[in-house]
Amino acid sequence: MSLAENPSLAACPGCLAAPAEAVREGEAQKGPQTIRLSLPTIHCAGCISGVERGLTGAPGVLSARVNLTLKRVAIEAERGVTPEALVGRLEALGYEAHELDDAALAATEADREGRDLLMRLAVAFFANMNVMLLSVAVWAGAEDATRDLFHWISGAIAIPTVIFSGRPFYASALGALKGRRLNMDVPISLAILLAVGLSLWETALSGRHAYFDAALSLTFFLLAGRYLDHRTRASARSAAQELAALEVPRAVRLGEAGEENVRVSEIAPGDHVLVRPGARVPVDGIVLEGASELDRSLMTGESLPVFAGPDVAVHAGEINLTGPLTVQVTAAGQGTALHRIADLVAVAEAGRANYSALADRAARAYAPVVHLLALAAFLVWMWISGGDARLSLNIAVATLIITCPCALGLAVPAVTAAASGRLFRKGLLIKSGTALERLAEVDTVVFDKTGTLTMGAPEPQDLDGHDAGDLSLALALAQGSSHPLAQSLTKALEARGVHPARLADLREVPGFGVEALADGQRVRLGRAGWVGTEAGGVTATWLGGEGRDPVSFAFTDALRPGAAEAVEAFRARGLDILMMSGDAPAPVAAFADRIGISQTMAEATPEEKAERIAELTATGRKVLMVGDGLNDTAALTAAYVSISPASALDAARVASDIVFLGRDFSPLPDAFDTAGKARKRITENFTISTVYNVVAVPIALLGFATPLAAALAMSLSSITVSLNAMRLR
Repeated sequence: MSLAENPSLAACPGCLAAPAEAVREGEAQKGPQTIRLSLPTIHCAGCISGVERGLTGAPGVLSARVNLTLKRVAIEAERGVTPEALVGRLEALGYEAHELDDAALAATEADREGRDLLMRLAVAFFANMNVMLLSVAVWAGAEDATRDLFHWISGAIAIPTVIFSGRPFYASALGALKGRRLNMDVPISLAILLAVGLSLWETALSGRHAYFDAALSLTFFLLAGRYLDHRTRASARSAAQELAALEVPRAVRLGEAGEENVRVSEIAPGDHVLVRPGARVPVDGIVLEGASELDRSLMTGESLPVFAGPDVAVHAGEINLTGPLTVQVTAAGQGTALHRIADLVAVAEAGRANYSALADRAARAYAPVVHLLALAAFLVWMWISGGDARLSLNIAVATLIITCPCALGLAVPAVTAAASGRLFRKGLLIKSGTALERLAEVDTVVFDKTGTLTMGAPEPQDLDGHDAGDLSLALALAQGSSHPLAQSLTKALEARGVHPARLADLREVPGFGVEALADGQRVRLGRAGWVGTEAGGVTATWLGGEGRDPVSFAFTDALRPGAAEAVEAFRARGLDILMMSGDAPAPVAAFADRIGISQTMAEATPEEKAERIAELTATGRKVLMVGDGLNDTAALTAAYVSISPASALDAARVASDIVFLGRDFSPLPDAFDTAGKARKRITENFTISTVYNVVAVPIALLGFATPLAAALAMSLSSITVSLNAMRLR
């Protein structure tokens, strides 16, 4: 192990900056420019003020504004200010930053769907209230010209409203019909359009009954359910886009003219690129010159940096920690391993989209029955009435309105909203509208190790067994490095009151460790081979030197609070448990014994993790994947349902259905219980909707359903379903 500088250890460890977005191409060459940097792990007001103050103090920067929700900062700067300069400024302040492809995220910044639904809901509510007021007069006994006038005014309000507000249902129904299938929006759209059309016909013929109020009530309640469903989910960006955005858009190419900063798209296999310390590797390639260490946790989940020297393969997305590296390119752009992971995620996302929600499955059986009942009502009344098409169509439309799945449309989103609120108070954020339904069916749980079951922070063990002089010397050397093990060792020794030894000529050797002179003799802290011994099977750093026997300081990863209890709770529920990790077999096996997991998979690549999930799925398993890194993203997306911690990489959080906001795993078993209760409430709501139809349909078929009865029946069923859902809270 070497004690190399690690920029990931910022002044605020929870506020590490992720790669920065690139300057948008095509900007005007006059006036100030806008540079956007992505900061996906900032979480507090201190981070906001720290970033803004640090950037506004940079030469040429006019203003900087951090958006904590989007985890980004928009910088207005003079021409000539480069993203690289601002990246360096942030690193000097203790924040890691790299360029990020702005185009890959451009389509993800606005929640257009939510705003569109809210606007249509508001229009439907306003129109419904006005038409209801006019309907009161009709229901109270208005006759002839007065009734017709109120009907015409109601029609003037209702017709443009249902055209505008009902568009989400029409678009969905049209898509289903084009695919030769039925969904819930088909009977909804048919009921709305027929109700308005028949009401217009009745009004033109000076008829007594019009269904404008019922059509608007139906539109409003169903839009409320649709918006409720939308708000239960986070405005999730595509995980594939987030992964693509992590690719470094520029690189330093070495040519005959020296160094040149070019876009990665201009780099070809065989080119040579320079990767400076602290920068993310932009391509796949082979190291030609230099020695350093690489942080591969993003790609492989390995908890410790690895040595990088000549002939060592590197991959896009890895972080160079110590010294400069000259890399010969083997793949760039879409040919890199990082891009292949993005492709895996995109495929997995498409597969998950095939999940059919309970409401849609119910609608497939429900919609044909509704249509057949309405058609039967029309035909029977045509026969009974001797061909009175007006009466027969009135009864058929009344049947369609009363049996329209308004309660069915609210059954799932109302329960999901109540369950999501309950879990949010326990620290769990539900992002997917179908996550709870799928979670209730899970029979297998797959955990990542580093950063998920553990905190990803090494802790020194058995310090009491070391000589006081060794501790003092180790502290003095460790204080000279920002390497994760050095920082952990420094913190532990300082907490014990150890005083550092006096050293001279302290220097760091890239890729190996730290060395200095103590009483005229050279001492080293770092890799086992560098200090003259052999590495064991545990994570350790070694202290050695002239005339000294090497001494090891062993480390173990800190267990996440509540992790052992959660594993035991899952086992008690009869779930199979598997742990997959990119770490070596020895630490994986040791940790599995420590936490009580018998099935493990070590040195797993991102592709192998996704393949393992696919294998389990192919055998009929319903898999819950819990992970936090880029190497877990494809597996998270491929799983039946997935969970990640809030501390996870942004792409992993985006790929997950559920995010737990705290450090403690304790709420996870409760999520299973809540999911089971939610599924039960959804089933109860379907039962309520069915009972309502059993009672209401005969009334409609016999011709007793007036517009008032239709509107009240729909409202009553919707309110009943909502109240039943609220029991979850």
